[in-house]
Amino acid sequence: MSVRVRYAPSPTGFQHIGGVRTALYNYLFARSLGGTFILRIEDTDRERYVPEALQDIYGTFQWLGFRWDEGPDVGGPKGPYLQSQRLELYHAHVEQLLARGAAYRCSCTPERLEKLRQDQAAMKSATGYDRRCRNLTDVQRREAQGSGAASVVRLKVPLEGATTFTDALLGEVRVENRDINPDPVLIKSDGFPTYHLANVVDDHLMEITHILRAQEWLPSAPLHRILYDAFGWEQPVLCHLPMVMGKDGQKLSKRHGATSVREFRKQGYLPAALINYLALVGWSYDDAREFFDLAELEKLFSMEKINKAPAVFDYQKLEWFNGSYIRKLSPREFADAIRPVLNEAGLLAAAGPEADALLLAIAPLIQERVKLLSEAPAMVRFLFEEPAPPAPEDLVPKKSSPAKALEALTRVEALLAELPDSAEETEKRFRALGEELGMKLGDLLAPLRVAVTGSKVSPPLFESIRVMGVARARARAAAAIKILGEYATRSQ
Repeated sequence: MSVRVRYAPSPTGFQHIGGVRTALYNYLFARSLGGTFILRIEDTDRERYVPEALQDIYGTFQWLGFRWDEGPDVGGPKGPYLQSQRLELYHAHVEQLLARGAAYRCSCTPERLEKLRQDQAAMKSATGYDRRCRNLTDVQRREAQGSGAASVVRLKVPLEGATTFTDALLGEVRVENRDINPDPVLIKSDGFPTYHLANVVDDHLMEITHILRAQEWLPSAPLHRILYDAFGWEQPVLCHLPMVMGKDGQKLSKRHGATSVREFRKQGYLPAALINYLALVGWSYDDAREFFDLAELEKLFSMEKINKAPAVFDYQKLEWFNGSYIRKLSPREFADAIRPVLNEAGLLAAAGPEADALLLAIAPLIQERVKLLSEAPAMVRFLFEEPAPPAPEDLVPKKSSPAKALEALTRVEALLAELPDSAEETEKRFRALGEELGMKLGDLLAPLRVAVTGSKVSPPLFESIRVMGVARARARAAAAIKILGEYATRSQ
C-alpha cells in the first residue's frame, strides 16, 4: 500500500505554528515511506474565508522549503484540491446517505434552533439539536420540502451503543453514542458541506491512507467513523498528534508570543531552524540528538516516535536553535540573510553603491552575536547613520569620574590616528595606554564605544572602526570629548 497523507488547512487565518507542525509531520511521514503528500484547501466556510490567508498558505511553505506532491497549485490525479470546486461530489454522496436512511433533511429555522439553545441553557440541560426532523412522517417531510423553506441535511447518529475507533498513538477509543454531537449538519442551507462530510468524502476519494492531525480534532473522530460506516468505506489510519502548549500548560496562543509563521519570519528566524525545532515539538529520534536538517528528518521520522504527552513550545529554546543555525552560515550566507532586514530598515539604501561591500564587511562583526535576524539593524545602524549625541553620563564608566573619562577619551582618540592593521598589535597598544592611566581595558574603551556607536554594547569596536573609517570614528570621538569636557567642568 502506497502511503498518501494530506494537510488540509482552512483559509480563515494566517498559518499557525501548530498547523505547520501538522503539515511537517505529514510531509516527513510521507517522505520516510516513499509516499505522497497532498495539500487540500478546505474553503467551504465562506463566511470566514480570507483570500489573503490562501496566499499565506502558499507563501509559508515556499519560505519553509518543503512542498506537496499534489495540490491546487501543482495539480494531481485526485483534484480539484479546493473543496469549493467539489460541491457536486458532496451532493452526490449525501444523496447516497439519504437513500440509505443514514441522513435526513431538516427544515428547522434559525429562530427555532436559537430558542432551543436558549431553553437548554436555561434548564441547564444537554445542548445540541433535539432531532425534531429525524422522526417526521413522509407526509410531513413532503410538506416541508414543498414549502420551499431552506433546509439542511443531518447525519443520523445512532441513538444507542458506542462508536469505537483505533488511533495509532492513543490506542482504542470508545465513545458512547449518546455523548456524540446529536445529528450534526452535513450540507448547510447555502449548499456548502460542513467539515465532517467534505473531510470524509475527500479523504476517501483522494485515497488517503493515514490521517495525522492535532488532538483538538479528536472529538470529530467518532462522527467520521459513523460516516465511514454509513458509506461502507474503510477508515484511514488515525494519528492524533499531541497538542502544542505554552510553558504554562495552556494551549499555545498569542499570549505566549508569536504564533503565526509570518510573525516568526518577521522576527528573523531561519526556515531551517524553525523546521528543526518544530520537528522536536512532539517527536524525538533519541534522547541526545537535537540537530537535523530536512533531508535527515525525511529519512529518520517515524510515527512510532511521536510522543503521547502534550508538547511544550519553548520560545527560548527556539531562539537558541536559531542562533546556532545563524552561526553555521557562511559569511556570505549570513550577509544575504540580513540583507532584507537591513533594506527594510532603510540602511543599505543610504550606503549607495558601497552597500554590498559594506554588508560583507559588517556580517562577520555581528554573526556571533545575533540570535534573530531582526536584531541586525540596531546592531549596525551606527555604521550607516550618525548616532544621536551621547548623554555625558553615558560616557563615564562606573567607578570613574568625568575628568578621568575625559582624559581616557582624549588619549584614545589621539591613538586612533595610527590604528594598526593587526588586531593583536592594536590590543597591545591600548592595553599599554590603560596601564599608563591605571584603567582596565574595558573602562578605557567604554567612552570611545559610546562615542562611536551610540551604545554601551556594540560589535567588536576596532573592527567596526575599520569598517566605518578612522576619520569618521575620530570625528565622533572629538564631538564626545567636547560634550564630556563641558560635563567635567560642571562637575568640578
